[in-house]
Amino acid sequence: MPKYIYQYANWTDFYWQNAAVSAALGEVRLLQGKILGQIHALGFLSKEEKNLETLTLDVLKSSEIEGEKLHYDQVRSSIARRLGINTAGLVVSPKNVEGVVEMMLDATQNYQYPLTAERLFGWHAALFPTGYSGIYKIAVAQYRAEEMQVVSGALGKEKIHYQAVAAKDVQAEMDKFLLWFNDEKVVIDSVLKSAIAHFWFVIIHPFDDGNGRMARAISDMLLARSENSMERFYSLSQQMLAERNAYYEILKKSQYSSDISEWLIWFLQCLQRAMRETENSMQNILLKAKFWEKHKNVPINERQRLMINKLFDDFYGKLTSSKWAKITKCSSDTALRDIKDLIAKDILSQDAAGGRSAHYTLVC
Repeated sequence: MPKYIYQYANWTDFYWQNAAVSAALGEVRLLQGKILGQIHALGFLSKEEKNLETLTLDVLKSSEIEGEKLHYDQVRSSIARRLGINTAGLVVSPKNVEGVVEMMLDATQNYQYPLTAERLFGWHAALFPTGYSGIYKIAVAQYRAEEMQVVSGALGKEKIHYQAVAAKDVQAEMDKFLLWFNDEKVVIDSVLKSAIAHFWFVIIHPFDDGNGRMARAISDMLLARSENSMERFYSLSQQMLAERNAYYEILKKSQYSSDISEWLIWFLQCLQRAMRETENSMQNILLKAKFWEKHKNVPINERQRLMINKLFDDFYGKLTSSKWAKITKCSSDTALRDIKDLIAKDILSQDAAGGRSAHYTLVC
């Protein structure tokens, strides 16, 4: 079996095929500029909503990559509270949700500050507030003291995918990583640095658990730095979840050599795809922004606002009064009053069928 990358001297002297990486980086930077240009055309509330949605997806999808499914409303509510966004219907969020939100917001809202061991320990403590990962007690807010293997398969038939840096070397390797991360004399594009930092951190695997989520938070921190902005409008974690098998495969393939060309190109192309998803969705966002601008002086209650936003964003099938009542948790009579009120305001229209099969369409 070939030696792991960290078993070579000077393994962190990474190198890559500059032409191919530069081309992929140039495409990312071009898309970044296009998206930010489109975003600046939005009104304040639309930008705020898009930022909240992206941060929510980042938290949800980064956790889901590790097999942990969080509740959308709990994550969104936690972020909204911390950002001071006035959103009706906020729900209580448990400690594990508050913790991962705290880490992500510290990374993206405080991107300009140095990354230190203490800051990483704080992130780790936030991720594991009980001191347990599932049913297993782990070392929290400190580097791991045990050896680490990434394995799969049944007990006795395990397949080792990766043997991490020896526990005795973690402190020294992390000191080197953080020195590089915070060294302002290292002239490197922050987007490219995001890809390198992600890989470097995963190779060290410095904690008992949570390394993947922390690596993605570090990447998001550097992407925020690359735009000099606390606002996030595309989700790298969402795209990585969509390409999870490829994500794990390229990390596995790249763990034997300091030539990280393939990893960098994959990361940058994954980022491109995340940005294109946002670019494609911008037409709907702009349409939504135009709608709210047109109706900014029209009295609309919170149930109506919720349903109108759902019709723009993620509503499947036909809108009926029974669906309205179920989603907004109101009575059938209240749902029908809400709908008739919007019809009178020329915001909804009733399709031809009447009676119990009546359904309604948004007037844009």
